[in-house]
Amino acid sequence: MAFENLIYDVQDYVATLTLNRPEKLNALNGGLQQDLRDALAEAQHDDAIRVILLTGAGRGFCSGADLTPNPGVTPQQSRKSQQNELMDDLGWVGRQALAIYNIDKPTIAVMNGVAAGAGMSLSLGCDMRIGSEKSRFKTVFIERNLSPDSGMSFFLPRIVGYSRAADLIYTSRTLESEEAYRIGLLDRLVSHDALMDTAHEVAAQMTGWPPLALRTSKRVLQHNNEVELDDALRYELSNLATPRKAVNDQRESRLSFIEKRKPSFTGT
Repeated sequence: MAFENLIYDVQDYVATLTLNRPEKLNALNGGLQQDLRDALAEAQHDDAIRVILLTGAGRGFCSGADLTPNPGVTPQQSRKSQQNELMDDLGWVGRQALAIYNIDKPTIAVMNGVAAGAGMSLSLGCDMRIGSEKSRFKTVFIERNLSPDSGMSFFLPRIVGYSRAADLIYTSRTLESEEAYRIGLLDRLVSHDALMDTAHEVAAQMTGWPPLALRTSKRVLQHNNEVELDDALRYELSNLATPRKAVNDQRESRLSFIEKRKPSFTGT
C-alpha cells in the first residue's frame, strides 16, 4: 500500500514507518493520522514483519497535532466531521493510542528529534524508545489549556513513575535526552549518527527469535502489567502453548541448542 504522508519500508522482517511531513516536524494532520493507522494495521497482519520501527523524517519525530486550518475543507465537510467526532468517544487521539498499543509485535520508537504532545504520546505507546543527543520531549497539553490525551496519562506514569509524570505534565518543561535516558523514558541513548543503525541492530536481535514466541511474550507482558500476581501467573501458563503451535520452530529450537549453532526460525 502506498501512503501520502508516511514512508513504509520493509527489510529483513523489520517494517520502518517514517512519518513524512518534515516541513511541519511531522505534525499529525488528518492524512497522516489515517496513514499511520493503516500502516500499523498492515504491519500487524503481515507475517513477514516481526518488528516495527517508528521514526520521523527530517529534524523532528512528531510535534503533535497539526493545529493549522485546512484550506481544502469546506464548511459543510467541517460540520460533518465535527458531528462524527462528537459521536466518537475515543476520537482520533484514542484511535491512535489503540493502534500502536494493540499491535502484538515489538514496536520501537526511533527518536530522531523532538516529540511533543500527541507525538510524545505516540512514542510512549511503543515498547521501547531509542534516542540521541537530538531527542527531546515536551508534554505541551497544559500550555494549550488541555489535560493529557492520546494515551499520555496511561503510558507516561507506567514508564517513568507517577511523580515524574506529574512533573512533566504539570510544568510542560522540555526534557532533554540525557535526563530522558536517566529516568527511563529513553531505553538506549546513542550518537545521532548511530541512531538508525542501533535501532536496526536491536530489531535484528528480536527478529532472530521464534516469531510466535516474540508476539506471545509481548501479549503476556502487556496483559500482566495490569493484573494481580495470581492472574498474571495463570495468564503466563495459558499462553505457553501458543509458541509451541509452531512445531518447526519448536524443533529448530531444540536442534540448534543440541548442535550448538545459530537457529533459523520461520514462524511455522
